[in-house]
Amino acid sequence: MRLDLRGRTFAGLLLLLSGSVFLIGVMLAETMAPGYSMNADAISDLGTVDGSSAVFNITLVLTGVLAAAGGLLLHGHHRRRAVTALFVLAGLGAIGAGVFTLDASDIHGLFALLAFVAFNVLAIVCATLARGPMRALSAILGTVGLAFVIVMLLGDAGMANMFGPIGHGGVERMIVFPVMIWMLGFGGYLMNPSAGPVR
Repeated sequence: MRLDLRGRTFAGLLLLLSGSVFLIGVMLAETMAPGYSMNADAISDLGTVDGSSAVFNITLVLTGVLAAAGGLLLHGHHRRRAVTALFVLAGLGAIGAGVFTLDASDIHGLFALLAFVAFNVLAIVCATLARGPMRALSAILGTVGLAFVIVMLLGDAGMANMFGPIGHGGVERMIVFPVMIWMLGFGGYLMNPSAGPVR
């Protein structure tokens, strides 16, 4: 069956935009939050500060919507329900974390954890859809993120020394920044017709 490269290209664009929106939005929010510490504070604290909350929470919602939409559009090219489900779960996690802020609801942590895990598992699984360097990059960046999810869970469970010199904030960034870089790369991969079909 002939691939609809226009649909694949648009899916790639949505994923590239998702990663871009997150990285740019978080960096902007960090500049707008007075007294915010990238080392000591959680990323989600940006959603509770008057100066940065609107930018950060809108960023999370847009990131989730774009990721889920891109994954749904890509489904027609690989037909793997598990992959599509991971895109949707990751998107819902980001959306939920943006809607239910850290200071407003205990459910925020569940949505954030869902996003942390689903995005990184998604990167690893999507290695099977790619070829060449993109395959290795997907597996490596997803594995790095999952490893730091474990570090975060251990640190939050009372083993604070697990955070090391980068602190809680640095550990969270090592969960999300590598996988957002993957989103940029995978989106670009999908927009390149010569990269070969997703399988």
